[in-house]
Amino acid sequence: MPNDELEMERLDMTHAMMVRALGNRLFLAPLEKHSVHEILDIGTGTGIWAIEMGDMFENAAITGVDLSAIQPSWVPSNVRFEIDDVESSWLHGRKFDYIFCRFMAASIANWPKLVKNIFEHLKPGGWVEFHDMDPEIYSEDGTYTEKHATWQWNQTFLRTMRSIGRDPCPGPQLEGWVRDGGFNNVFHQRFKAPLGPWPKDAYHKDLGMINLAQMLDGLEGFTLRVFCGVLKRSEAQVLVETAMVRKEMKENAYNGIYDLP
Repeated sequence: MPNDELEMERLDMTHAMMVRALGNRLFLAPLEKHSVHEILDIGTGTGIWAIEMGDMFENAAITGVDLSAIQPSWVPSNVRFEIDDVESSWLHGRKFDYIFCRFMAASIANWPKLVKNIFEHLKPGGWVEFHDMDPEIYSEDGTYTEKHATWQWNQTFLRTMRSIGRDPCPGPQLEGWVRDGGFNNVFHQRFKAPLGPWPKDAYHKDLGMINLAQMLDGLEGFTLRVFCGVLKRSEAQVLVETAMVRKEMKENAYNGIYDLP
């Protein structure tokens, strides 16, 4: 994805979406402020989660890592950011009380290796928390079918990412990887993310509006990257495809959902 202002805005919206999904919480782990001193945020993006955690855990040191330095320079004094590839060997010997890893779908080639690295850098009694997704769109009422341009686009995207060894749907497998990695007290919770404001209840309607906004913001960027870069389609062809998808999404052509497992 391009690290431009639009993408940074989208990343902040995905943060807002997940916080809303969790009932306006930043995390689910049973953390106690007095016992948390070192926190690691993997794939920190714009750093918004790390910054908010820095305000909440004033006595903890929060480190956010990512491949790109797109975080702000003015942050709480207990927050810092580093450029690092978490798929490589972790050279520093630091251990953490809490490790947070969010929305790394299609970014990680070897999830079991990442889980192993996390296990080795977690203090005894520490917690790790993964937030990710299964972005295969579906509907529960039959309104979303193969006839939709969105279905064709979504399936092509997922199939292409798998073909290059980047799992776009790690969420359903995370529990197994974590258990196999040696962790205990493993809890798995799934949230439904509507695509658009079609739900009737306020919670899911609000969640769907945020989700739709971030999807529309990122639609062209990640589709061009994959469809042109991997499938070698022309930019003009891809823009026609994304225009059809955008139209369906904005017009609520179906009651779409994907999972945040």
